[in-house]
Amino acid sequence: MRLKGASLLIVSAFLLLTLGCSLGGRLGVRGTAPTAAPAVASPKAGNTTLTQDPLLGVNTSGPLDPIQLGIVKRDVSYCTGDSVDLKMDIYFPKTASNALAPVVVYVHGGGWSAGDKAGGEGIVDIPELVTRGYLVASVNYRLAPQYPFPAQIEDVKCAVRFLRANAKAYHLDPDRIGAMGGGAGGHLVSLLGLADETAGFEGAGGYDEEGSDVQAVVDMFGPIDLTASDFAGPHTPLLQQVFGATSPQDPVLADASPVTYITKDAPPFLILHGDQDQVVPLSQSQEFYNKLKMAGAPVTLLVVKNAGYDFSPAGSGPMRPTRANITQIIAEFFDQYLR
Repeated sequence: MRLKGASLLIVSAFLLLTLGCSLGGRLGVRGTAPTAAPAVASPKAGNTTLTQDPLLGVNTSGPLDPIQLGIVKRDVSYCTGDSVDLKMDIYFPKTASNALAPVVVYVHGGGWSAGDKAGGEGIVDIPELVTRGYLVASVNYRLAPQYPFPAQIEDVKCAVRFLRANAKAYHLDPDRIGAMGGGAGGHLVSLLGLADETAGFEGAGGYDEEGSDVQAVVDMFGPIDLTASDFAGPHTPLLQQVFGATSPQDPVLADASPVTYITKDAPPFLILHGDQDQVVPLSQSQEFYNKLKMAGAPVTLLVVKNAGYDFSPAGSGPMRPTRANITQIIAEFFDQYLR
């Protein structure tokens, strides 16, 4: 299935939802990568350890080149924020190619205050992406309340700059970088795609000579307009903790909202949202789609029927499309815009 810009997909069906975690956990921390198996021959390059990875089914025993198909480099230091050594996991493509690899930056959720690069909704999509020849970088970022916003977006932007600065070392294409995330991660990748350097979110983490722009974005049920009453009202304590907002009308929420930065020059967006989401209202994604479309930006909205937050089954029948189908849709979207 090849996705087209400015098209609205609505798919139908049903299932049953169980949401029983804290708000921070519900804003994007559902999937987790399998616990890493013991290293087979865990050679180290700098601060990076290469191990067998159950998620990808890759055995890394034997001599390792800097670039090797299917290897996962864990805990690569990419930038520094407030003296914090920031880490990413780099999943190398499983398929050989003479061409430079396109890149997908994955950003976990967790209410901007929890979560890890080894988890979140999008972690299940990584095996398909590396099979198709993508290099995937899953990033950690500073968490609130210890590090309030904009620390989170500053770190994500620095991760993109790091990848560009190391394009030759990682055999990646600096002109073909996409991003995906769910929940709070969806908010961050949307902000990454829309807010340029004039927004003041570049931070001081390093690699200032590189740009932090991306060429395609997948937003899964991310909060997009933090000032909207149906989101700001129920989540006022979280917005105060993360953004320092004193009320839903606080200007800081507009500054932190991706919808504020929409222009006709926005990169292509794929927006996915469950129709039974009780954490981030579907109206967030519908508003986002409408405003991107009005601006003339390429955008697709896929409403997943009988799905709650983080695509948990909800309703009286099967979820449509299935989670496996969603993975294929995401991969084909990136194929369309990064190939």
